[in-house]
Amino acid sequence: MTALPAEEATTPARRELPQSMIERMTLIMDAFTRRSIRLTLEDVARRTHLPRSTAHRILDQLVRLNWLDHTSSGYSLGKRALGLGGRDGGHGEIREAAAPLLHRLQIRTGMVVHLAVLDGAEVFYLDKVGGRFALSVPSRVGGRAPAHCTALGKAILAWLEPEQVEALIEGHMSRLTNRTSGDIGTLHQELNRIRQRRGLAFERGECVPGISCAAAAVRGPDGPVAGISLVGDTRTPLEQVAPLVAGAARQISLALFPDLASQRRARAIHQVPDQTWSPDTMNRLLAVAQNGDWL
Repeated sequence: MTALPAEEATTPARRELPQSMIERMTLIMDAFTRRSIRLTLEDVARRTHLPRSTAHRILDQLVRLNWLDHTSSGYSLGKRALGLGGRDGGHGEIREAAAPLLHRLQIRTGMVVHLAVLDGAEVFYLDKVGGRFALSVPSRVGGRAPAHCTALGKAILAWLEPEQVEALIEGHMSRLTNRTSGDIGTLHQELNRIRQRRGLAFERGECVPGISCAAAAVRGPDGPVAGISLVGDTRTPLEQVAPLVAGAARQISLALFPDLASQRRARAIHQVPDQTWSPDTMNRLLAVAQNGDWL
């Protein structure tokens, strides 16, 4: 029996790599198996068996063409890739993760529950779970509303950098009611108060007269990805339901990004404590002025 040369006996067979750029790009895109997945350069090289330098070069091209996004935590699917996901704009995974919690909120409170994402200067409604009050709330799945005067929009904007907020909102702050603020400086002050309230946002009659909302953002490793809100009339005691909104938003975040659980144990996202509030703490944090405005 003829012995194999030493080099052939010890060197594992190499996987034949695709030669065309299209095939290599497809290999990389196939590595992103779900909407919320984030991969490092090393992850992509390992999954595709492409040389690290080749993977890096192709990833850069995909980012420039908006097929992928790149942040400090890795690569994720970009706008062009998510836009191929159908009529929901690639937000099916968010809707799926949020659906049971939205229904639970609606049953527990009897209020209307919204799920939305930020799209430029507006919020885009992904879901609406109604109650007896639903017909009085002029919103619909697939509809839009200005971000600067909705609790949903402000809850999401609060976790963006001030420069991002101004780039998105300035010049689009139309006044819909006599309670709507049209000043970017006032909006920044409100977003700061939202951060101090651990991400809880409120509005009373700013978007639609007679309607009040409490909202919180659904956050991922790199910032907000969506928001949920509870909607009632202006007499609704929002302080009683606010902890439910915040808790549901956290659960949706963990369903979408399971690794956040270990990260939150090590440090709070954006240096904001993530503990559950007691009723007494909520009453102190969420003081209501005599005229019913949120402080």
